Amino acid sequence: MLLLIAILLAVFFLPSPWNVLVLALGLFGEVGEVVFGIWYSRRRRATTGAESMVGGTAKVIEACRPNGRASFKGERWEAVCDEGAEIGERVRIKAVDGLTLVVERIPAP
Repeated sequence: MLLLIAILLAVFFLPSPWNVLVLALGLFGEVGEVVFGIWYSRRRRATTGAESMVGGTAKVIEACRPNGRASFKGERWEAVCDEGAEIGERVRIKAVDGLTLVVERIPAP
């Protein structure tokens, strides 16, 4: 975008010595923008699947004694909670075993 603006300025509005300078600055800015975009996108690896769920919080929708169901990001999952959890409680996901969430209760504040 910056290079396009520089080209338009250089061709239509600026006299001879300034148009080269504006084009050089536009090109420099465009290269800097691309380098920054690549750096920003590689800062951390994307997490998908089960590893992105571990550590998240879910809401119990069917009492876990120890088996029940929990909702995580709008999806309903089978859940196992060794200490038990009641409907409406928030639980932390410790692991994912197949299609079952292994969860623990989050202590009430």
